[in-house]
Amino acid sequence: MKGFIAEFKAFAMKGNVIDLAVAVIIGAAFGKIVSSLVANIITPIIELIMGGTDFSDLAYVVGDAEITYGVFIQSIIDFTVVAFVIFLVVKGINSFKKKEEAKPEAEKVVPPAEEVTLLREIRDTLQK
Repeated sequence: MKGFIAEFKAFAMKGNVIDLAVAVIIGAAFGKIVSSLVANIITPIIELIMGGTDFSDLAYVVGDAEITYGVFIQSIIDFTVVAFVIFLVVKGINSFKKKEEAKPEAEKVVPPAEEVTLLREIRDTLQK
């Protein structure tokens, strides 16, 4: 039993598992931000432009059954808006990364060569 627990602990503490857990938590928080942005800012603007159109109430009644196809249409619209907002956010992040990568060589710190590091260590040792 101890071997099983030790093996599980080793598995759970691997870098990939921790990174995945952090990514899931941050992804969930990011999802809430995007959902709030879409629901509270973008959707009202779209409704203003479209004249307050909401498809949720559309339904087709057959006997006792009600087919609420309007909810499905509204879900497609909501998905499209959320996907578009996520696309814009990712595009913005990628363009920021490209600007960072495009910095001139003078601004990038180049580590000294291995020989220089070794010579500095020897110098520092001799000065003691």
